[in-house]
Amino acid sequence: MIMHRSDPTLAIRALRGAAPYIRLYKGKTFVVKAGGGVFAEAAATRVLLEQIAILHYFGVRVVLVHGGGPQVTELSNQLGVMTRMVEGRRVTDQKSIDVTAMVLNGLINTRILGICRDLDVDAVGVSGVDAGLVRAHRRGPVTLASGELIDYGFVGDIDAVDATVLRKLLDNGLMPVVSPLSADATGALLNINADTVAAAIGAALGAEKLILCTGAAGILGDLNDPRSLISFTDVSGLKRLRDAGQIADGMLPKARAIEDALRGGVRRVHVVSYLSTEGILGEVFTNEGTGTLIVADVNALTPAEQLSAT
Repeated sequence: MIMHRSDPTLAIRALRGAAPYIRLYKGKTFVVKAGGGVFAEAAATRVLLEQIAILHYFGVRVVLVHGGGPQVTELSNQLGVMTRMVEGRRVTDQKSIDVTAMVLNGLINTRILGICRDLDVDAVGVSGVDAGLVRAHRRGPVTLASGELIDYGFVGDIDAVDATVLRKLLDNGLMPVVSPLSADATGALLNINADTVAAAIGAALGAEKLILCTGAAGILGDLNDPRSLISFTDVSGLKRLRDAGQIADGMLPKARAIEDALRGGVRRVHVVSYLSTEGILGEVFTNEGTGTLIVADVNALTPAEQLSAT
């Protein structure tokens, strides 16, 4: 049998194109948040973690924050626990917080660690409860625009983030995998939106990037048109989209998290698809990108950055 060597030109060209970004981001901190939708399929989970592993191999200090909403809903239904979502946030009673802890801290976090072991990534699972990472209080009742009074139950609002434990892990070459579950001062468990936790952790670490991985390609200018992907925008642009009704439901807490991250000092926020085999890597290591880049003010982008983002 005669074997022919494949042409390495394309691979070499890709590495050369990525080299400036690898040099730029080596040693920098990225916070990557993955929604629970990606964990519904083992293949999709692995594709995402393979991309994150490559960032880790290139010397990027990665913190992975994961959600698990669909899995929490599925197990809740199996156990006969009612699920209600209000403005993209889950109403959480005592039974619901027990299910949430089982799914987030147990099922999803451990599965991620298992794949990381296979990918030779030294990962450590933590939650917002560990070492006082996320300090929070129970959210009080909220009056909606409709006038309805909503008690979210065991849902938390963040008071502070002490990222000491994350820095210690990162300094020792480990990748933290963070469940967004936290607790109040009495030790009562609280469910916190994973986007909110990721944004707060990004701000506390002074992260170079916050990358939000979703089922969509990025932020759309028209919710009914998947081709209306917005290449880049800023906080003012997000507000305009929200006022126009183009950001709704589950995207509402994401938009708030993006704004909080940028105001907290995160330099760049990216929204990319976890369904794409190159969603993260294409966004980080190419001029063209694959999703939506959000900055505090687009006027601060250089002409070259604006051209590459269009």
